[in-house]
Amino acid sequence: MSATYAYDEQPAGGHPLAPGASPAAIRAALLPTDQAGFDTAYVAALAASRVSLDLGELFQMLEHWRRLALLQRDPENFAWMVRRVAETLTGEPVPDGEPFELTRAKAGL
Repeated sequence: MSATYAYDEQPAGGHPLAPGASPAAIRAALLPTDQAGFDTAYVAALAASRVSLDLGELFQMLEHWRRLALLQRDPENFAWMVRRVAETLTGEPVPDGEPFELTRAKAGL
């Protein structure tokens, strides 16, 4: 599988999370709890790219996190979505007061 990453100069007013978004824009749009995971994945993908001389893994990693950042740009909607996914996968309602990270783990997100 090959990956491509698009980078064109964004016109004024372009969405910062459009395809080809910079790593800095992606990281800034993530929830604070995900920024360390992004940092770890980014460093690993850069290192792998240096060895393989192939940017595919880096581009795939950036696209994965860019899509997550798009979902997280509205934290309330993201929390609602995580809750619904967890309920669908477990077949049970999420208990009131359950920590978000636990619900998120149930949802696989």
